[in-house]
Amino acid sequence: AARIIQNMDPTADPCKDFYQYACGGWLNRHVIPETSSRYSIFDILRDELEIILKGVLETSEQGDREAFQKAKILYKSCMNESLIEQRDSLPLLEALTMVGDWPVASADWNKTKEPNWSMEEKLSIMNSRFNKRVLIDMFVWNDDRDSSRHIIYIDQPSLGMPSRDYYFNGGNYQRVREAYLQFMITIAKMIREDKNMSKDDSFVQEEMAKVMELETEIAN
Repeated sequence: AARIIQNMDPTADPCKDFYQYACGGWLNRHVIPETSSRYSIFDILRDELEIILKGVLETSEQGDREAFQKAKILYKSCMNESLIEQRDSLPLLEALTMVGDWPVASADWNKTKEPNWSMEEKLSIMNSRFNKRVLIDMFVWNDDRDSSRHIIYIDQPSLGMPSRDYYFNGGNYQRVREAYLQFMITIAKMIREDKNMSKDDSFVQEEMAKVMELETEIAN
């Protein structure tokens, strides 16, 4: 009760500005950090929880259950920046190999990869190995018609950019769209360089423009 009262502004007239009356105390005592676009009690709780989790993940592994051991291994792998720098793009190249390579970063993909490339197989690998849904989202959830059972749901996945607006609207949306395309081009060039392939900027630009066109059609 004391916390709720502290977050209110009793000097405001609730009939004129109910938001100020209910939340004025919170607004006066909290400033949105420069690193955030929002700030609420849930953000505070998340920050506090991350400190607790950091402490748990950095403790020794004596007698831990398997799930805890895996979490600590994952945390250490992310914190080992020298090894990350040493491995460079190798993990990404290995992941690309698993999903059938990337035509824009392959010299002869149409000849060597395409004949044996199966969309159904690659979509299942992306889902099961990388938890990435492409073209189709598939998940198991409660049946809306019978809550005692679970069923398979098939849905549309999220787009590459946050919403459909980014693919069609002008202004800031267009600037983000242009940066998004440039980002794809930059990554493709980097991978080609890491695979000791020729630069071929025009080819990369054309291929990524096709990707953007496909994403736009899907968004539509």
